[in-house]
Amino acid sequence: MKKLLLLAFFTVTAFISNVQHEAMAETKSKPSPPASTSATIGETTLTINYSQPAVKGRNVWDGNLAPFGKVWRTGANEATTFEVSKDVTVQGQTLKAGKYGLFTIPGEKEWTIIFNKVAKQWGAFKYNEAEDVLRVKATPKANDMMERFTIKAENNGDVTLMWDKVAVAFKVK
Repeated sequence: MKKLLLLAFFTVTAFISNVQHEAMAETKSKPSPPASTSATIGETTLTINYSQPAVKGRNVWDGNLAPFGKVWRTGANEATTFEVSKDVTVQGQTLKAGKYGLFTIPGEKEWTIIFNKVAKQWGAFKYNEAEDVLRVKATPKANDMMERFTIKAENNGDVTLMWDKVAVAFKVK
């Protein structure tokens, strides 16, 4: 009986280890790996989960990746999520506590940052403007080359989206 229990224990342990190893390898091998950033702004926790596409020599802003004037998933794969534990203001406008899909409309001189009720969705394929709870404006700036799309959230409330040679920041209070 002891041998059977030991054999079962080692079999289960090996299986779990193999599953964990495969999951880690899959995450590392994804062309647009998952990433997250978080900040504590006063008593509010801000968490952003997204995927990081790479430039790979492509034209990011005028091509099919994130074209100007069209809704972009703000990353890759699943829609980026933006979650706050308490009510906040974004660029001075109120956003209730909750989890949102974060979309953007890139532009050469101005971006629209969109917070959508539907947090769990694949890309922007089923994005519905009627589900938006807040839209704010932000100004893009030239930035050092960033191969992978990166979002940075800071405890002072600054949130910056960076990719290619562009950075777009907005303020959360």
